[in-house]
Amino acid sequence: MLPYDVPLYFCGLPFTGRQVGRKLRWLLGSGDIRPVLKGVYVDARVPDSLELRAAAVALLLPPETAACGRTAAWIHGISTTALGASEEPGLHWTTEATDLVDIAGLRVTSPAITAVNLAMNLPRPFALSAVDAILRSGAADLDSLRTVAVTADHPRAYQARQILQYADRRAESPGESWLRLRLLDAGFPTPTLQFQVPGAGRTYRIDLAYPEPLDDGRRLGLEYDSDRWHSRPREEARDERRRDELAALGWHIISVRRPDLWGRYPALELAVGGYLSQHPRLPRRW
Repeated sequence: MLPYDVPLYFCGLPFTGRQVGRKLRWLLGSGDIRPVLKGVYVDARVPDSLELRAAAVALLLPPETAACGRTAAWIHGISTTALGASEEPGLHWTTEATDLVDIAGLRVTSPAITAVNLAMNLPRPFALSAVDAILRSGAADLDSLRTVAVTADHPRAYQARQILQYADRRAESPGESWLRLRLLDAGFPTPTLQFQVPGAGRTYRIDLAYPEPLDDGRRLGLEYDSDRWHSRPREEARDERRRDELAALGWHIISVRRPDLWGRYPALELAVGGYLSQHPRLPRRW
């Protein structure tokens, strides 16, 4: 890494690989620059920002176009898949958008238009998690999204309207959104998000809960345990201790990991259906 008194490469502005030619591999290998998105780089000392992302996209977009879809979501700071630490948003642009905002001189579809576009075009699990994330960010509210979706003239507008029926800003991670969609697709009642359970000396918060007593008098909660925060032995021991404490308070807790959501066997639906005394709607839709 260069000392901080050395000027930033390209004054800290993003640049394409063509602008450095054969030095690109060397600069990347030395850690002096880092990729912003495919084909665009910046001095490694420049922090990530919405303005940096917009300036990077501006180097690639055709003239007289606006960033839309996953590219716009990325510029707005919204994750659309969360399947990797550094997802590639791709390059999506339009010449027809009307509701635009200006970010560092780049025309970008507004958060509301971006959310509805994603709700129409992404696979349903990612559509819901992206819309939940936009709502959680406060960049758009559900009423404005539904207004846009009602007037949308698009073959997949029906999917957007369904996703917006399910959307909830209280979902705190994509995994929680995907888990909720699995439950709804199976025909189960809508769970309560971030349900608080008072305990001895602390309050527990359950990702998705069915707080009405079951046949055995207990209640049902589901929690999405991501690999990032729940895979180390110390974290797994903490989670097990927490489940034991909630069991003592009268709760059944189902811990859900990524393979449980994306595998083909409907074990999750069958387990939840057993607790709720309800046959799940099968086969699974995704």
